[in-house]
This record gives sequence, structure tokens and C-alpha cells, in this order.
Amino acid sequence: MELLKARIRKDGTVKGNDVLKVDSFLNHQMDVALFEEIGREFLRRFDGCGVNKILTIEASGIGIACVTAQSFHCPVVFAKKSQTKNIAGEVYSTQVESFTHGRVYDVIVSKKFLGPEDTVLIIDDFLANGAALEGLIDLVNQAGARLAGAGIVIEKAFQPGGERLRAKGIRVESLARVKSMSEEHGVEFVD
Repeated sequence: MELLKARIRKDGTVKGNDVLKVDSFLNHQMDVALFEEIGREFLRRFDGCGVNKILTIEASGIGIACVTAQSFHCPVVFAKKSQTKNIAGEVYSTQVESFTHGRVYDVIVSKKFLGPEDTVLIIDDFLANGAALEGLIDLVNQAGARLAGAGIVIEKAFQPGGERLRAKGIRVESLARVKSMSEEHGVEFVD
């Protein structure tokens, strides 16, 4: 998606060789007009798959997932990183290691919001090592739901997550695949 790549080149900041800060438009301050284009692109790629639920993980994927869900005319379910008093009843639970935060989270989804009647599209802002995506796939499997695939805004293709998941037969559609990045040379994309 050329619009997204141009925005990453213009407003993204590389820290070291593995951190791409896009907080000015993607995951802190949100450019909703860009999100609308992203949502339409995910619809174009997953149209006809029968998606009736969007699943993401808190927090950075929620905004993108919500705007994408408008294109699909379906609800968003987000996996919470902690049990709260608001979640009553049975839950699906899995563990996810966060690349960004360097810790392991127990993530949960209430069983009343995900079940065998659902066809789920997972949406997230980044794919690096794939741990968050694997955790969300585990939740879909626990629910007996059908996985349509995963829509990723930015994939760090130089890290193993995307290829490992594709090798397992998971459909992963990334809008911008980063081949390499450095503070000196910026971001290079996979064609």
C-alpha cells in the first residue's frame, strides 16, 4: 500500500535496527483518514471470506481494528492483557510475549464474544516475531472459530514471525513489509 509506505518514510522514525516509531500517525496519535484507507484495503484483500468478527489485542491494534470493522460491518473483539471485574464468566486464555514491552502477558477473551459460528479476521499494527499473532490464533482455535487470516499494517519482514506463520498455512496480509531499516538509511520495503 503505497500511501502507507509514503507515510512511514515521511513520519516514521527508526531507532537502532529494529524499532520503527510510527506513533505520530498509527499507534499513539491516530490518523483516522489513513485508518479508513487501511480498512478498505483489508476489505479488498479479505472480501468474500465471510468475516463476521475482527479480533485484535490491546492496545495499539484497537483503533485500526475498529475502523477496519466499519468496512466489514462487523464487531471488534479485543483480547485484554489482564482480567478485570468487567469480564464475568468463562474466558479463553493464552500467553503472549510482547516484543515491544519485553514481557509475557496472559491475554483473555470472554467466551460470549467468540465462538464456533464466527469467521475471524485478526488485525494488528505490527508483526515482528509473531508471538501476539500466535496468541490470537490460539484464542480463535480455542473458540472453535474459523480463521480468515491476519491483516497486519506493518510487518518487519527481516524478523521471523511472518514467514513462520505463512509456513503454517496462515494467511497473512501485510500492507507494508519492511525489508530492513536503520537510523542512517531509513526504511527499505519488500517490493
